[in-house]
Amino acid sequence: MTWTPLRRFWSLLSQYKPELRQIYAYAIIIGVVNLTLPLGIQAIINYLQTGAMSSAWMVLVCFVLIGIAITGFLQVLQLRVVENIQQDLFTRSGFEFSYRLPKIKFSELDRIHTPELVNRFFDTLTIQKGLPKVLIDFSLAAFQITFGLVLLAIYSPYFIILGFALVVILYLIMRITGPQGLSTSLKESKYKYKLVHWLEEVARVNRSLKINPAEDFHMNRTDSIVTGYLAHREKHFQVLLYQFQLFIGFKVIVAAGLLLLGGFLVFQEQMNIGQFVAAEIVIILIINSVEKILRTIETIYDVLTALEKIGYVTDLGLDDNTGRVMIDTQGPLSVRADEIEFSFPGERRPVISDLSFSIEAGQKVLLKGVQGAGKTILLQLISNIHQYQHGEIYVNDVPIRNYNNNYFNNRIGVVLPVNQLFDGTILENIVLGRAISDRRVNELLEILGLRKYLGNLSDGIHTVLDSGGRRQPRSIIQKITLARTLIGNPGLLLMEEPLQFIDAEEKKRIIDYIMSPERSWTVIVVSDFYYWNEKCDQILELKK
Repeated sequence: MTWTPLRRFWSLLSQYKPELRQIYAYAIIIGVVNLTLPLGIQAIINYLQTGAMSSAWMVLVCFVLIGIAITGFLQVLQLRVVENIQQDLFTRSGFEFSYRLPKIKFSELDRIHTPELVNRFFDTLTIQKGLPKVLIDFSLAAFQITFGLVLLAIYSPYFIILGFALVVILYLIMRITGPQGLSTSLKESKYKYKLVHWLEEVARVNRSLKINPAEDFHMNRTDSIVTGYLAHREKHFQVLLYQFQLFIGFKVIVAAGLLLLGGFLVFQEQMNIGQFVAAEIVIILIINSVEKILRTIETIYDVLTALEKIGYVTDLGLDDNTGRVMIDTQGPLSVRADEIEFSFPGERRPVISDLSFSIEAGQKVLLKGVQGAGKTILLQLISNIHQYQHGEIYVNDVPIRNYNNNYFNNRIGVVLPVNQLFDGTILENIVLGRAISDRRVNELLEILGLRKYLGNLSDGIHTVLDSGGRRQPRSIIQKITLARTLIGNPGLLLMEEPLQFIDAEEKKRIIDYIMSPERSWTVIVVSDFYYWNEKCDQILELKK
């Protein structure tokens, strides 16, 4: 199903049906109560024309004031309901992004810079700010126009014809100019995100740009993006300006039609002066409501655009987790491939083709091959990060597609060259929320040689790391990543150059631990360090 911005908007509102009923109930009551103002003034004028002071006059004044107070109270209640929606929307969006980002299919992310997707979360704030205007101002204005025209129709049936004509004109204005305004808003937003992404890139490679002799390179790129943004922003503004001009004409038609018709009815003695004054107040209310709708239109575009941008993330496919098999909770895992084939989306030439092999449970295997042979991809296929197109991979003689992802991921450990440290303590980066005993943590710190390093830190293992482990030695980053993998005692270890930046003697000591027959896990490692070759049970060599 294709999700249009308008469909996304209705889908969003459908989640808050009880709250919307409250808001619209309050809006209807406010619209009805607001009519007490012109009706009360009409009655007051009629009493004043009699020239006599009476208690009924005071009652009418109090009636009008009470009506004003009630509308104010109901508007406060509306604000409370909308605030609840705003808070819930922020919470939903935060958890939605947090849940989806790790589960998006890697095939979907192949040509996308994943961190850039997070920028779209800020459109949640745009929706938060826009909803009060859309739900309160727009709905109240619409009800005000409707009830105002109903009241005028009571005064004379001629107002029914005029009201119907005005509604048709208002609909045609929105129907003709609305899609164009939304289209230009989406294009404008595209360049906004393009600029933010480029500025993030400038911040990420700031050292390269600092020493770059061509100092104006990044400025020229920024200028190109900003120029595109301004061009589309101007197009969007031209649509808004055209709509504004049409609404000005609409207001003139409303005012002229109602005033002329009201004056004509007074001259024809079909309305008295009190009714005419009341009608003029209603006319003013209608015109003000039209202005409210006009001011809300740009907000509606912003909300629809924001929903489309967030929808770009939520539309990305998630990992399939239809498997029901629960993997064995103890012991090493065997791996077998049967004529598997894999290629990236849009590429004709497969990275891996007709590959078959067998690895027994508990074996320590070194994966070798020339550059481009598919060693990294094979590790990712076995870990179910990527999905192969043909053939089958079996773990413990069960196709990995049949495993429940949560149980499968809990039994494997993956170490890839990509830096995966996040902003948190060293302990949090190692444990990742798992229930791990202090004894096991201390054991691994000793094995990996991290204890001495942590002893030099004032907060020890509770030291907070910057994102990506900035300011930490690369050897420490690799040890923390390896500790995260080993601490859960996985049944299958998949590693690519896990010790690349660690000293040779320390490498050997850690390799002795990982490849020891006492460690029951199955190991598949990609590395050029000679000592892995000496300690492995089997060498699996890939060829292009």
